[in-house]
Amino acid sequence: MTYCVAVKLDAGLVLMSDTRTNAGVDNISRFRKMYTWENPGERAIATMSSGNLSITQGVINRLSAAIKRADAGEEIETILNAPTMFRVAQLVGETMLEMQDRHRADLIEQGAGADALILVSGQISTGDHRAFMVYSAGNFIEATEDTPFLQIGEHKYGKPILDRLITPETPLNVALQAVFLSMDSTIRSNLSVGMPLDLAVIRTGECRFSTQRRIQPEDDDWQAISTKWADAIRGAFDELPEVWLG
Repeated sequence: MTYCVAVKLDAGLVLMSDTRTNAGVDNISRFRKMYTWENPGERAIATMSSGNLSITQGVINRLSAAIKRADAGEEIETILNAPTMFRVAQLVGETMLEMQDRHRADLIEQGAGADALILVSGQISTGDHRAFMVYSAGNFIEATEDTPFLQIGEHKYGKPILDRLITPETPLNVALQAVFLSMDSTIRSNLSVGMPLDLAVIRTGECRFSTQRRIQPEDDDWQAISTKWADAIRGAFDELPEVWLG
């Protein structure tokens, strides 16, 4: 399985994904689920994916192949020359639908699931920073002020933390702490989500990745936040009033 989260704030975008995939307890692998494209100052775009790995890798390969064709002089629309982030999400959705139409029947016939989800986030200099969730059918929804974060995969363990802490006005550093805790809670509760993690941050108006990191289990920031949170939970629990059974 997987867990990916995109947080859209007034101050920018915070993105994180794990790298674990599994087809049973004895078949665990690591695959990158976050991919980024950047023309600093003009646009920065990231995708994160869950679901059928062959479908999502096919989508990424097609998006990247289109960029290479455009770089070679072919007049073709790509996520690196699309005029808006909305159009970028449309292109990802159209590519997703193409992959689904091509492979769904065969995958279902073999007993495999074909469904997939892709989070598309970023900013183009001509518009605001935006975050979308693209479904298997190619349609999508967008993060809003009422719902400032999007999750895919095993999201239920990390959602309560984000619900309590994230608003559009949340500063980037606080959002980073919340995203770390959201992922930490998920990893502790679900073996299908695991490290290393990929982290990316886009500050509003910069149209570039101010942060891109691969986070390993021994990462100092990760260890400090995880340990402090565990200690804080134990301390809060110890201070709870006793419940008498009578």
